[in-house]
Amino acid sequence: MIMDTTITDPAVFNDLRCKDCLLRSYHALFRKFNISEKVRNEFLNAFDEIAKTQHFGSTPEMQQKLNGVFRTLTGIADAFEAEKSESNRVAEMLYKIWQPRVTAAPDPFRMALRLAIAGNIMDYGAADSFDIHKTIESVMNASFAVDHSAKLKQELRRAASVLYLGDNAGEIVFDRLLVETMAHPNVSFAVRGGPALNDATMKEAEETGLHRLAKVMNSGFDAPSTILKKSSNEFRDTFRSADLIISKGQGNLEGLIDENDPRIFFLLMVKCDVMAEKLKVDKGSFIVLNQAK
Repeated sequence: MIMDTTITDPAVFNDLRCKDCLLRSYHALFRKFNISEKVRNEFLNAFDEIAKTQHFGSTPEMQQKLNGVFRTLTGIADAFEAEKSESNRVAEMLYKIWQPRVTAAPDPFRMALRLAIAGNIMDYGAADSFDIHKTIESVMNASFAVDHSAKLKQELRRAASVLYLGDNAGEIVFDRLLVETMAHPNVSFAVRGGPALNDATMKEAEETGLHRLAKVMNSGFDAPSTILKKSSNEFRDTFRSADLIISKGQGNLEGLIDENDPRIFFLLMVKCDVMAEKLKVDKGSFIVLNQAK
């Protein structure tokens, strides 16, 4: 059953659980890099001050601000550099297994789409670990909580231009498989404007060879999301002119859901209770959501 997934609460991303989740993620980084107590306290004081005095339209915007503070205090420019490289390596191994299966499938688009959504589990911002093999097995047979994939397939045939908004490193290898399967002649693929969690940047996109299939660009902003008002003019021009937009992951959904843009198809696994409640689905659900009335 397709549910009403319209978000009407303007405070949806000001839930205290979002701030608690952010705090947990930084405590994990403190442990990972053995950050001194002095620097930890400086960061936590800055966190409290930012949370109390600054307003953000979405959790990823707040995280972008906090990431900058973390980089300044620790000198660590890319906290997930190693994980991103490893995620791409693992995904490339899986690509070699699944690409022939997609080609031979009765419905290659359906299989490639599901693999792309399975790839969304490769998210160190949402969890310390994940099982991509188990997720692939699950997504192949799952009933999606919201499934507008037939409409996506139909709209792809009509669209003269497609903008694909990437999310995590590793995941973008599965996105590449979907782009290959779509075989659309005019695809732009966007990544983050700088390091943000384990999200893909131009560096990770180039590692995967996405530039051979699409025009690869960055958003001009280093939040783990797509924030139009903070993005570059080039990106906004591409966004405005696209006939169809594929948005991967929960971070992109958080940044774009209030646009209520009928061109956007959100592809993701729902990873937290806050978003599950607002989308009226279970945590862990797979969705392909389009807001067109």
